[in-house]
Amino acid sequence: MSMTIATDQIDRIVWNQHHDPFEVLGPHKIENNGKSTWVVRAYQPNAESVSVVLPEKRQEYPMQSVHNPHFFECNIDIPELSNYQLRIKEGEHERIIYDPYAFKSPKLTEFDIHLFAEGNHHRIYEKLGAHLMTVDGVKGVYFAVWAPNARNVSVLGTFNNWDGRQHQMRRTGNGVWELFIPDLGVNTLYKYEIKNPHGHIYEKSDPYGFQQEVRPKTSSIVTDLDDYTWGDSDWMEERRNTDPLNKPVSVYELHLGSWLHASSEEPAKLPNGETEPVVITSELNPGGRFLTYRELAHTLIPYVKELGFTHIELLPVAEHPFDGSWGYQVTGYYAATSRFGTPQDFMYFVDQCHQNGIGVLVDWVPGHFPKDGHGLAFFDGTHLYEHADPRKGEHKEWGTLVFNYGRNEVRNFLVANALFWFDKFHIDGMRVDAVASMLYLNYLRKDGEWVANQYGGHEHIEAADFLRQVNHCVFSYFPGTISVAEESTSWPMVSWPTYVGGLGFNLKWNMGWMHDMLDYFSLDPWFRQFHQNNVTFSIMYHYSENFMLALSHDEVVHCKSSIIGKMPGPTDDPNHWQKFASVRALFSYMYAHPGKKTLFMGMEFGQWNEWNVWSDLEWQLLQYEEHQKLKKFMSEVNALYRSEPALYTQDFNQEGFSWIDCNDNNHSVVSFIRRDKESDDFLVIVCNFTPQPHSHYRIGVPEPGFYTELFNSDSYEFGGSNMGNLGGKWTDEWWFHNYPYSVELCLPPLGVLYLKLDREKTQAAFQVDAVEVQEAEAV
Repeated sequence: MSMTIATDQIDRIVWNQHHDPFEVLGPHKIENNGKSTWVVRAYQPNAESVSVVLPEKRQEYPMQSVHNPHFFECNIDIPELSNYQLRIKEGEHERIIYDPYAFKSPKLTEFDIHLFAEGNHHRIYEKLGAHLMTVDGVKGVYFAVWAPNARNVSVLGTFNNWDGRQHQMRRTGNGVWELFIPDLGVNTLYKYEIKNPHGHIYEKSDPYGFQQEVRPKTSSIVTDLDDYTWGDSDWMEERRNTDPLNKPVSVYELHLGSWLHASSEEPAKLPNGETEPVVITSELNPGGRFLTYRELAHTLIPYVKELGFTHIELLPVAEHPFDGSWGYQVTGYYAATSRFGTPQDFMYFVDQCHQNGIGVLVDWVPGHFPKDGHGLAFFDGTHLYEHADPRKGEHKEWGTLVFNYGRNEVRNFLVANALFWFDKFHIDGMRVDAVASMLYLNYLRKDGEWVANQYGGHEHIEAADFLRQVNHCVFSYFPGTISVAEESTSWPMVSWPTYVGGLGFNLKWNMGWMHDMLDYFSLDPWFRQFHQNNVTFSIMYHYSENFMLALSHDEVVHCKSSIIGKMPGPTDDPNHWQKFASVRALFSYMYAHPGKKTLFMGMEFGQWNEWNVWSDLEWQLLQYEEHQKLKKFMSEVNALYRSEPALYTQDFNQEGFSWIDCNDNNHSVVSFIRRDKESDDFLVIVCNFTPQPHSHYRIGVPEPGFYTELFNSDSYEFGGSNMGNLGGKWTDEWWFHNYPYSVELCLPPLGVLYLKLDREKTQAAFQVDAVEVQEAEAV
């Protein structure tokens, strides 16, 4: 037969160099002397013979090899040609497929391309990546990837024996490559083969892929994120109409891979200090395994409910290749890690959290990404997602690369990714990692190793604009959610709205409070009198931002010791009463201090060792009474926090806090008031940060009456000495601390008291007094 196409076009297909294989392959209508016929071309590099099959007509047309033994074409003399198939014979094997190049309807519209190019396609994840769809009645998977500097791109997979010659993609607008491949479905493994202009080949996971293989494998997996039926509609509706800044927020931060492992032969069990502890291997090995998302739903959630936390915060759950990175070096930004199950399994976990009244936050890492070959680094043979200049594009100390926030498509990738987790997985908030590293061009860089901005400063203007865009979009689409910045510098207005020039977060970790308090509590109690400012200084700047008080994973690794290990105390004391009492005092002060709360796993029962990502928490400690009682304390302080609006409704209003006395450094005692926003209720907090009790300690109070001792960190049920005030104290008409009334208290050693005016008891007593006065006057 005569050739219907130039040989150089065929060669470009055979050599995998064509930017649009649809120009050559597939069906093409040919007009000849006013008559229309079809020519069908196919390139099958392993085929001995190929024929076109018309199932509806029950006809078959053999194809002839042209110019190349594996390039085939044939003429079909019919007016219309659709949904034909190819019968392919490869040795002793024969298969019938739909021709991918017969489906030319793109999923991406010109408007999609336009929005993506300007960085404003907020649901680009619904377009790029791998998507199940039906085209012309045929089911398959649509693939699309952004690689503007690639010479050509192919889809690799088990369906083509990872041969990049077979499914070459077409380049569309703005450097997006696409292809619909029929007959593929859920669980299909795939990658992209990308060639740069020099012919160098890169095999990449899908940046927008929804699932990846468990490391060390790196293929993406086709999945359907819309096939899970959610049961959290009540939670989502309530969240939409709620401001978390006016609600109690106490967060249990954890790493799913090291909270608890299970025996590979036994189902997971809930750690319980009241029974014999579960014996778990100390390191992940063939004798132990990760819990699945569904197992975690039935073990972790009851545990967190028992402790009384309002939220769970997960260290990054996006796919990452190295366990030791804790999840902070992400390669699959749109894929929940497969270590613990499928995306639908993670949806189930979040769903069950919501149905049990627990919110879910995830750590999000838009500041940097690793150099792994299958990831974003040098994605299309050029510095696409990162800066080309290492002075802007590399964190040398971390061995990672920095996103190019000035490039619209890169910024779009990240903005849409944040929205993706809220949209598809119903998360309630995100904690943005390493914000300081994003905001400063000279972060961890020596002079000469960084490039100033256009004004000569060290502020990363594009990164700040990106953060504003992310937060604006998150709160626009998902009101009632939380966005927390891990930001350790004095950058102004981090948690202020974007419309006044802020970065738009609604919370910021208070790193200053954390350092001051840990420094203070690590001191021998005698020396604390010289460092009273550590306890009180945070109030000086507290109202400049919406702060979250966090004792996080970073404070219990890298030879910093565990929280209880930081506490001083006699080394010959087998019960370590001072250490446990100091931990209770620290947590009690934390929950009374304005601001939302975050605690890392293991702190709640006094883990002695530093956190080890390779092993479990020290659950065996719960067989000992002092650790059980610390866990009991944590449950009680969370319950009190949630039940007393004075502790959370005015975290960020100056009317919600006032000192009674912050100057008694000789005794290392501070006292203050927390006030409710919606009522006249208030709590009086008194903290004694030394082991010396005080039996007659007087503080001023604003109103007369009986002050009930709601909470005492030195209670016997928490492992304390049970020194207290027998349920509460009446006030005296004794002016003290600039208040007209005062109360004389017994302050327990290393103890914190929460007191509340009992208005009913006070009113009843005053009525009795009034009657007695009337009777006396009558006499």
